[in-house]
Amino acid sequence: MAHSINANLLRRWVHEAEMKPRSEVVRANVVDGAKAQEPKTVFVPVSLPAPVPPAQAPDIRIELRRGPTTVTVSWPAGAASECAAWMRELLR
Repeated sequence: MAHSINANLLRRWVHEAEMKPRSEVVRANVVDGAKAQEPKTVFVPVSLPAPVPPAQAPDIRIELRRGPTTVTVSWPAGAASECAAWMRELLR
């Protein structure tokens, strides 16, 4: 748990290691105390595109197909929450 490993995953690894023949088991070197180093956190900058004002945002386009019939719906991106509510009702 101190190394952020799920207990169930660790138990599975132990079980799998117990099931392998002795020649296939790999042992890890364990470092205790001052020799152990904390993992270093590094900041990685990511450039993001500038936000688009709602008035200039492209429309939401939804295409529904059922057999040979296709229905295309265009919805203003500024009203995305209303579109989501409409989709929830449609898919009930």
